[in-house]
Amino acid sequence: MKHVVVAVMMALTPVMALAEGVMHKVAIHVDENDPAVMNMALNNAKNVASYYAGVGDQVEIELVAYGPGLNMFVEGKSPVADRLAVMSMEMPMLTLS
Repeated sequence: MKHVVVAVMMALTPVMALAEGVMHKVAIHVDENDPAVMNMALNNAKNVASYYAGVGDQVEIELVAYGPGLNMFVEGKSPVADRLAVMSMEMPMLTLS
């Protein structure tokens, strides 16, 4: 999981330096039923949104869960349900799938 997030950020680095006032699209995936991994993904989403807002760009962030990570979205099982609810209201650019 950590390698994927790092790879996404490294791939976006050249774009970040050149693009201002444009729309970016970022996907963050969760494939583990681990609260630490889920919280790291949510932290990354928040940090990406803050970064692009700070440079005057827009971003669409899609939080994708599959396999054991689907528990992130399951009512009654999600260890991050409260945080997801708050972030969904605060961040209209965040899509959960």
